[in-house]
Amino acid sequence: ITGSSRGIGKAIAIRMAQYGAKVMISSRKIDACNQVVDEIKALGGEAFAQECNIASKEALQNLCDVSYKKLGKVDILVLNAASNPYYGPLAKITDEAFDKVMNNNIKANHILTNLVSPQMIDRKDGVIIIISSVGGTIGSNLIGTYNISKAADIQMVKNIAVEYGHHNIR
Repeated sequence: ITGSSRGIGKAIAIRMAQYGAKVMISSRKIDACNQVVDEIKALGGEAFAQECNIASKEALQNLCDVSYKKLGKVDILVLNAASNPYYGPLAKITDEAFDKVMNNNIKANHILTNLVSPQMIDRKDGVIIIISSVGGTIGSNLIGTYNISKAADIQMVKNIAVEYGHHNIR
């Protein structure tokens, strides 16, 4: 579960652990990840922590490698982490801020899907969940770039269904 040290990701991780899943907690801050692991263990669940900056392809690969080592396989991939470094109209966003939103919110999801889906295809079983937003369906003069990325997340889910559904990847 990317971005699982707080907010929606943390809530997903705790609930999944309560239902018996072994979960990998990941975010940029390992101390925050370890706190969630401790909370899950206190509730009787099983969890592991791995620092991961979704902006780094190497960090994403490492997250997968550690996950396979600790969990054996990935049954459910939850792509929750995202960035929004800019509030304002599209006409004023810097190239750097635009690239950060697109790289973190779309490209990282694409990379992790491509890293995890082969073992799901081999098993003919798996789930890929991408957390989007209602912002992906509306325009905004404050968070337009973020909303564009969330619309792309929605389309990514549709394409994953088309490309991997016949392998029983939901």
